[in-house]
Amino acid sequence: TGKATAYTARSGAKTASGRPAIVGNVAVDCTKIPFGSKLYIVSSDGSFIYGYAVAADTGAGLDPRNTRYSNVLVDLFFSTYQESIYFGAKTVHVYVLQ
Repeated sequence: TGKATAYTARSGAKTASGRPAIVGNVAVDCTKIPFGSKLYIVSSDGSFIYGYAVAADTGAGLDPRNTRYSNVLVDLFFSTYQESIYFGAKTVHVYVLQ
């Protein structure tokens, strides 16, 4: 359980693991959740379900040395900037399935 934020990328972008930047491929601290891990993500109050995802990306916001974002557990990919802004930040449960 932890904080989720949201991001988007230009069409055709790749993640740090080489997968396409698409909905379902999310950013994590890969020292805590290894790339390729299969996840299920839902808000702690059940009001939002991101659903099944794969740990495929990382970024400055998930770097434990970046104290501004050090409490972020997962950064969820959305297709548009508007969707990512609408999501904002929420407390989520991240279930590691595999």
